Order: sequence, then structure tokens, then C-alpha cells
Amino acid sequence: MKKIGFIILASLLLITGAFAQRKIVVSNSLGIDRKNELVEVNVLALKLPFETKTYVLKNNQNKEVAYQLIYNKNKKPQSILFQADVKANGSTIYSLTEGKPAVVKPKTFARFVPERKDDFAWENDMAAYRMYGPALANENPSNGVDFWSKSTENLVVNQRYRDDIYNGISYHIDHGIGLDFYKVAHTLGCGGIAPFVDDKLWIGDHFTSYKVLEVGPLRSKFKLIYDSVKVGNSIYTEEITITTCAGSLLNKGDVKYIGVNQKMELATGIYLHDNKGVLTQNVANGTSAYAEEAVSDYNVPEGRNYVGVYIPAKVNKAFKAVEHGLMTSSYKAGDTFTYYFGGGWSRWHYPTDESWFNAVNQFAQCIKNPLKITIK
Repeated sequence: MKKIGFIILASLLLITGAFAQRKIVVSNSLGIDRKNELVEVNVLALKLPFETKTYVLKNNQNKEVAYQLIYNKNKKPQSILFQADVKANGSTIYSLTEGKPAVVKPKTFARFVPERKDDFAWENDMAAYRMYGPALANENPSNGVDFWSKSTENLVVNQRYRDDIYNGISYHIDHGIGLDFYKVAHTLGCGGIAPFVDDKLWIGDHFTSYKVLEVGPLRSKFKLIYDSVKVGNSIYTEEITITTCAGSLLNKGDVKYIGVNQKMELATGIYLHDNKGVLTQNVANGTSAYAEEAVSDYNVPEGRNYVGVYIPAKVNKAFKAVEHGLMTSSYKAGDTFTYYFGGGWSRWHYPTDESWFNAVNQFAQCIKNPLKITIK
């Protein structure tokens, strides 16, 4: 009788989820190892009560893996994000069991910076960036991307602004965790985007408004809006949604131009500065990568600076023009155009030009061949 009672109790516990466990199989179809690659798993597919219980995620070596919960508009759990490691042509099994997860170390961040002339700044554990806001209107800003090098996984944006503005410690000098040596001027900078119409690159100016969509330890997302973008004789509104992920080489940009429908190409651009660097462009792969000397505002050599761009859509042409390395693709107003952009540094992960170029090409291959998720 006791044995029957135990079986019934065990069955009830399984039904109520007390013993519930889910295995997440992450598979890699490429012949290269995938490390720290962010994956997203739908909560509904897991069939676990995340609203009322907490869970611990572990890899196949029984080590805890940090994850971030994403919530929908009704503030209910929608998906979980975590960084996966999967060997070439292999798979890794992750398990979710009930328990209290460890605190997640923040690896991404994004915010509006009104105390520094309306910058919008963001970062992950690889690099930091900013784009220019309304308070710079009188200084001929662009819609280009500024790049800040990092040599630490820790978040640095708030510290650099605080030190520079309030403590007189310039972020144009390396104090052991990287610096701002990149020059944007009125260009597309580190992988910005603009219409290319009538053989002219229509570089914009500062963003008009912004919206923070998500700020989390493993992924952050925001939208910048540019009113009155001139393209030929027409005026458009540009919206760009930028996503930065922990461990990701490049940021994701989803761009939309709203206005009259005309034949248009969009151009991703890398500012070539003195044009003494090394530019590699591959139309078939949709990649463009650049390497150049990094020099601080005080003329101090700071290693090598890198920029990379990847376009999943068909690239019509790759070429040099108006101090940029450009790649163009066909575009229709109102559609969303997706591309990837970002920078790197020889003193953080990429010691040689070749290592950077290889990383950009590998990034493109990984986007083309996403990791496959199976729930057991």
C-alpha cells in the first residue's frame, strides 16, 4: 500500500512540475566552434511556469549558465536568452531545473546621455559605441557611429562619462580599460548607413528622438529616430533599431526609411580616415572589414583599430568613395533593412588584422547558419 501511495505521489509531483526538467539541445551545423553565442528559447516551448517559479540553467558539464528573461507587453515571460558553446558539427545539452539562479553579470548596456550633449551610448563586453543627439546640432554631427575601444568585459560607458565630465579624467586616454581614439566627423564612422542616390551618399545629421526597448545583462535594444532626412529632392524619416548582444562581434541594425517611394540604394559605410589602412570587401559574402592605425587625440599610438560590416541581403556593389568603404543594396521605402556593424581593437581579442578579418567572415557564416534549438 505504501508503495502504491509513493507512486501516486510521485506522479502528482511530476504533473505539478515539482520534478520538472527541460533539456535544451543546441546544435551547430558549421565546421567551426561556436563560443558565447547568444540563443533565444521560447518560454511556451519549455512549458515551465516561469511566472511563479525560478530555474537554474546548467550545461553538460553541470556548470551553471547565466540567462536573461525577456518579457512581453503584458510583462509575462516570453523567452530566455543565454550564451551557448557548441563544438563544430556538434551539439550541447543544457538543462533547466527548479532552483534559484545566480545573479547575472551585466555584459550589455544602453542609455541616453543628456549630460554629454545628448549622446546615445551602448556597449557589450567587446566594445562600446555612441551616436549623436540634438544638443550637437550646431557642431555638424552625422548619423555615423562612434567607436570606443575596450579591454575589459566590464561595462565602461557610465564610468567614462562620469570620469570625463565630473572628475576631469579624459576618456581619450587609456587608463587601463581602453579609450576613445576614433574620429567620426561628418561621416558614417564605424559602420553607419545612409541612402546612396544619384551617385551621392546622403549622410544624415543627429537623431531627433529615441526609445529604449530593452536593457538587460545579455541583450540591449533601442531605437533612434531621425526626422527630415534629405535624399535627393525628398524628405524621409529614418528609424534604426540597434541590438547589442553579449559576446557578439557586431551590432544588429534594423533600418527603415519612411517617405515617398523612389528607387533607392542603401549604403553601409566605413570611414577610411587617412586611407592608409587595409580594406577588404567581399560582395558575395556581404562583408566589409577595415584595419588601420589607432592614434589618440594626443598623438599616442594605440595599436590597431578595426571596423566590420555584414549585410545578409544581396550586395550590389562594394567600392571606395567620398572617404568611405561602401557596400550598397537595393531598398524600398517602408521596408526594414537589416545589417550588422561594429568595431574591434588589437589589444582586446584581435591581435592582428588577419584575426579581425577572419572574425568578421566567421560572424557572417554564423548569422547565415544559426544554431538550432530543440526542446526535450
